[in-house]
Amino acid sequence: MDEAEFQRKKKEMEPWYWWGIQTYFKCKFDEDPKNCDIALVGVPHSSGNGSTERDQHLAPRAVRNVSGWYRRGHQKYGIVPWEVARINDIGDVPLPHAMVNDICVQDIEAFYKRIDAAGARPVSIGGDHSVTGPILKALAGKNAKTTKGRKCALLHFDAHRDDYEHIPHWLGAERSAAHWAAYTVAEEHVDPSRSVQIGMRGNPIRPRADLNFSKLGYRLIPADEFYEIGIERTIEIIRERVGDMPLYITFDLDALDPADAPAVSNLEPLHQGLRAHEIVKIFHGLRGLDIIGGDIVCMIPTKDNPNNITAMNAMAIMFEMVALIADKIDQGRK
Repeated sequence: MDEAEFQRKKKEMEPWYWWGIQTYFKCKFDEDPKNCDIALVGVPHSSGNGSTERDQHLAPRAVRNVSGWYRRGHQKYGIVPWEVARINDIGDVPLPHAMVNDICVQDIEAFYKRIDAAGARPVSIGGDHSVTGPILKALAGKNAKTTKGRKCALLHFDAHRDDYEHIPHWLGAERSAAHWAAYTVAEEHVDPSRSVQIGMRGNPIRPRADLNFSKLGYRLIPADEFYEIGIERTIEIIRERVGDMPLYITFDLDALDPADAPAVSNLEPLHQGLRAHEIVKIFHGLRGLDIIGGDIVCMIPTKDNPNNITAMNAMAIMFEMVALIADKIDQGRK
C-alpha cells in the first residue's frame, strides 16, 4: 500500500467512532491554544467536593469516548462548527497535586490564562464544580484579554447555588465546589447583576426564607419557578439580564433530572429537575449572545448506566456550547 492509498483509507475511516484515537468529537488534537478559535479541554479534577464520590476526574475521558459517534452538523444553525471555526482538543489540564484542591485551582487558572492570552474560547468537561472559579478568574475581569478587562455575565445551571460565604472551607477546600459562585463576585470577575442561576431544587441544609433571593445579586430561577414561567419566559429573562455582556455558561449536570443524568455527584431525587429536551431549547434561545466559554461538571462515569446516558447528555451539551460560539464567529465574518 503506497502513502496515498494509506491516507485515503484513513480518511474513509474518520467518521467511525470505534476507529482511531479518541478526542472530543474526533477533532484535531493540538495542545497550542493559539491554533484554535474554540479550545476543547478536559479538567480531570475531584478534590473540590469532598462530600461526594471522587470519580468526577474520569469525566473528560468518558465524554471523549462517547463523543466520537456524534454527528457534527448543527441542523438548527445550518453549520458544521468545525467548518466555520478552528476547533481543537487541546488536552487535559495537568494537575500534579490532584488531591490538593487549592493547589489545583491555581494550576487550572494558569492553564486557562494561556487560553485567554491566545484569544481562544474554551469549552470544558470537568471535574467537580470548583473548576469553574479559576476558569472565570482567567477569562474575565481586570486583566483578561477575552473580556477586554470587563467582568462577565454568568449563566449557571445547577440544583445548588454554590455561593457559600458563611463557612471558610468545604472539608478543607477553601476554593471549593461550594464557594466559587461567591468569590468570583467578590474578586470582580462575575457581574451578578447581569447573571442568572437556574434549576435549583431539593431540600437545603437549613430552609431559606426566600428561595428567589440572592444577597450577591444573582437572578435566581429555581426549578419550581422554571416550570411555572416556562421555557420562553426563561429565555427572555436570560437575554434581558445578560444583554451585550460577555457570557460564560457553567452547567452542573445535577440540574438535569436524574432520569437524564443519573451519574452525577449531588443527585436531587424526587424533586423535578430540568429535562434534556428543555435544555436544548434554552440553549437555542441563547443564539447570538457573546459567549466566551463554558463548562460541564460533576459527572461520575462510574455511576452511569450501561447506555452511558449521562456521558451522552454531557457530550450533547458540550456540542451545543461549541455550536453557539462557532455560530457567533460565523455570523461575525458575514
